[in-house]
Amino acid sequence: MKIRIMLVEDNSANIYLATFLLEQRGFQVELAHNGAECLGQIKEAAPALVLMDLHMPVMDGYEAARALLADPATAAIPIIAVTAYAMPGDRAKALAIGFRDYIEKPFDPTDFADRVAAHLPGIPP
Repeated sequence: MKIRIMLVEDNSANIYLATFLLEQRGFQVELAHNGAECLGQIKEAAPALVLMDLHMPVMDGYEAARALLADPATAAIPIIAVTAYAMPGDRAKALAIGFRDYIEKPFDPTDFADRVAAHLPGIPP
């Protein structure tokens, strides 16, 4: 059984690249296009990890992450910010909320899946 990763992203090019890289690494990708979709799908999808864009329509990644971390049923799922936000303080803000890592877009395709796998116990690099 493949490990499920939920990708919360609204940009089709980013969806394509991230999905391709994660599937090549052996993960199963579950997709949500915004934070509200993520919250609606998270319990059924049962991902081992969430990759969350920060700037999306309907509900942004900050709000969605706060909701996931406040719910005892989802609070233990690691959340990684994958974002084009690169202003001073953005990384610190995301980590302070509870994101486990902060990957800036455009991300490096040579190590993206390995950075994700590093947050999953028992997954070799």
